[in-house]
Amino acid sequence: MGNNVKRQARVPKNPLPVYYGIVMTDSYNKLAQLLHTTPERLLALEQEMALATGKEGILEEISKENDILVERTLTELGISKDTSAQNVSTALADRLAHLDRHLFELLGKPDPSKMEEMCGTLCQTALKVFTPPPGLFIKKDRVVGLLEKYNPDALLEHFGYSSVAELVEKEGFAPVVASLRFVQSREWMDMFFKEAYSSLTPEDFEERTIEMHVLSAKWLAVAEKFLERKYHNVSHLKEFGIIFIIPIIAGTPGETIRMFTLLLHYLHEVPFYTGLFRRYLHDADFAEKFASLLRGDVPAGLFPQSPGHVVWPIIQRYLAKDDPSDPRLAEPHINPEAEHWYKAEKGLGGLTHILERDKNGANLGFWTGLDFVAGFFKDADGKDKAISFNLMDTVLSLVANHNGQYHYHQPEALWNKIFMEYTGRDKMNELMEKNLIAGFVQL
Repeated sequence: MGNNVKRQARVPKNPLPVYYGIVMTDSYNKLAQLLHTTPERLLALEQEMALATGKEGILEEISKENDILVERTLTELGISKDTSAQNVSTALADRLAHLDRHLFELLGKPDPSKMEEMCGTLCQTALKVFTPPPGLFIKKDRVVGLLEKYNPDALLEHFGYSSVAELVEKEGFAPVVASLRFVQSREWMDMFFKEAYSSLTPEDFEERTIEMHVLSAKWLAVAEKFLERKYHNVSHLKEFGIIFIIPIIAGTPGETIRMFTLLLHYLHEVPFYTGLFRRYLHDADFAEKFASLLRGDVPAGLFPQSPGHVVWPIIQRYLAKDDPSDPRLAEPHINPEAEHWYKAEKGLGGLTHILERDKNGANLGFWTGLDFVAGFFKDADGKDKAISFNLMDTVLSLVANHNGQYHYHQPEALWNKIFMEYTGRDKMNELMEKNLIAGFVQL
């Protein structure tokens, strides 16, 4: 791309600080706070991206769009922009609880503790919103053979079976492979992952349809620690093409939206990774790449640098869940997880049209387009506090009753938004898929 673009800074009547020829406006300060980085880093990024793409003023435009969406959302919530951070969090939570009750009715009142009877409607509706194509997954008989070789003793003992073949025959393939992470030790899982998967060849894979399963109630006791770690009762197994639901006890506001959007999220995420499995299946180092994809490896930060080019790391996990101060979060990067969530939230917004029986109901599209949005409001001490308008941040806060304390989805969506405004959404997705193993995109 061109590298001879000249910066034409528009200097206001009362000049603000200038960095690399760009006026440091308040917009950069706000975005920097939302992204947990510095205004100087953002200004340097904008200079680099202008040289690489020929596009200018992108950060200012994103900041303005954010402010417009904040104001529009507050108006719809019936509160002013001068309200407190507490009131904004409460209003967002109340709106979400209202939409959750509405979705609960639309989906036939699904009860997670009785999902064996009710998942039909929940899962079928998710598939109406988005039907994923068949994927490339490990053959089931190959998985059984590997389990027989490495013998999951704890799982066999827990259910009282003498062999893996009997266990799978009586309990089903999906519950067995899903429960490995509940019952087996971390040491066994690491060993199985490292040794069993290193022996896989292209002949061990097959094309088949993604499956959604609800575990029976007897799995709940062994899944408790997993639920504490994951914050939710829906998960997936990329290598097997399985999305599963753990039957938790119902009753918490936000649970229906959380479950439904997680199903949509995984219906998008699994095809993303199965496309990568296909891409690398016949590479000599496929087993190594396959393991890297399943681990969700994140680059350490050392990348090749070329004059006139900009490097964007690809971070395929939410690092802030483990360490909010991870220095990689402060550097420009893109995240496929945030894109899967964007698609899930968009699908939720279009649900009422699919069901065709909600002419005067609540607006399930309320959160569509708010994934990257946040605003600053005064807390009880009079200090500015960032409040995320992101759906999943709001859902997790509501379900956990943490009053807006979950705030790690919005910054990742905002980094994606910045990159996308330079390249376009389709190009961003193409570049993420093409370069995920390398760990970075170079423009």
